[in-house]
Amino acid sequence: MKTKDFSFDLPESLIAQTPAQRRGEDRLLVLDRNDGSIVDLRMEDFPDLLEADSLLVLNDSKVRKARVYGRSETGSLVEFLFVEERADHSWLAMTSRSKKQRIGKRYTFTSSTNTMWQAHIVGTDDEGLRIVEFDEPIDESFFIVCGHVPLPPYIKREDTFVDEERYQTVYAANSGSVAAPTAGLHFTRSIIDRIRRKHIETVTVTLHVGLGTFLPVRSETIEDHKMHFERYTVSPETADAVNAARLSGRPIVAVGTTSVRTLESAYNDALCTLKPGEGRTNLFITPGYRYRVVNQLLTNFHTPESTLLMLVSAFAGYESVMNAYRHAVGENYKFFSYGDAMFIR
Repeated sequence: MKTKDFSFDLPESLIAQTPAQRRGEDRLLVLDRNDGSIVDLRMEDFPDLLEADSLLVLNDSKVRKARVYGRSETGSLVEFLFVEERADHSWLAMTSRSKKQRIGKRYTFTSSTNTMWQAHIVGTDDEGLRIVEFDEPIDESFFIVCGHVPLPPYIKREDTFVDEERYQTVYAANSGSVAAPTAGLHFTRSIIDRIRRKHIETVTVTLHVGLGTFLPVRSETIEDHKMHFERYTVSPETADAVNAARLSGRPIVAVGTTSVRTLESAYNDALCTLKPGEGRTNLFITPGYRYRVVNQLLTNFHTPESTLLMLVSAFAGYESVMNAYRHAVGENYKFFSYGDAMFIR
C-alpha cells in the first residue's frame, strides 16, 4: 500500500494543544469492527462497554523528562532528546541541528540549582542517533532536575507544570519513555476502580516508547518503512493472565498501540503462548497482519500517514477506520496525544 493511502484532511484546530480540563472527560468514539458502525460516547462510558470477563492490558511505562538543553563549547544551545541508555552507560540521543553535532564535540548541562554535567559525542549508531557519553554516569535524577516533558512537535507551546502530571498515566511505574502511551492518559483512578468493580482483570506490560512509535513514514510505500527498535517487558504474571484468557476465549483488551505491539511481539507462534521476559521489537503492523492476542483496542486518533494509523487499520479494517476518522473530523473530535479516544470492539 502507498503511504499516502493513510492521509486524511485534518483541520489544525482539531489538534489538541492542551489536555481536557479534567482527566477522563474526553470523548469516546466506539467502532464496531464487524460492521463498521459508529457510536459517539464519553470516556466515562468506557467501563460499561467492557464485557465482564475481559482482560485489560495497560502499558505502565513512565515518561522521562528526556528533552534536555546543553550548551556547546561555542556557546550554542543544543536540544537533546535522550532516547535510550546503552550497556556502557552512554546514551542514544536525537539533537537539534544534528549535522553540527559531531564526534568529539562537548556540552555542558546545567540544572536550575547550577549543578553541571559534562558530556561529549563519541559516535553515531546505525539509525543516525548520536552516542553521548557523560564524564560521570547519570541516573534519573539528572532528567528530573535538567529535563523537560518531551511534548510532541505538533503541540505548539513549551511544556508546563501541568504537563508533568497530565502527560503521564495515573498508573505509570517504570521510567523510560520519550513519549506518552497516550491511550492511557484518559484513565482516572475512578475509571479504573469502576472497571475492577466489574471483576475485570487488569494487568500491565512495559514498552518504553521510543522512535519506533512516533517517527513518520518517509517512504512512498509502507513496505519500505523500517521501524526503530523499542524495549519491552512482559512479567510472568501478565503472561499467565493473557494465556489463561486466550485459552478460555475471554476478550483481551489492549490499552494503546504500545500494548498491542508488546503483546503481539511477545507471542510465540510455535508454542501458541505469550512468553514472559524482556525483548526489543521493531514490529510494524500493517493491513493484512493477523492478530494473535488482541481482541479489542482503546486508542487515540493518530497522525496522517503514521505507523499507528496503519496498525489501527490492520486491526479494524482500512475502510472502517478511515470512515471513522472522517466521522471524527466532522464531529470535531480532538486529535493526537491530548485528544479524544476511540474504542474498537
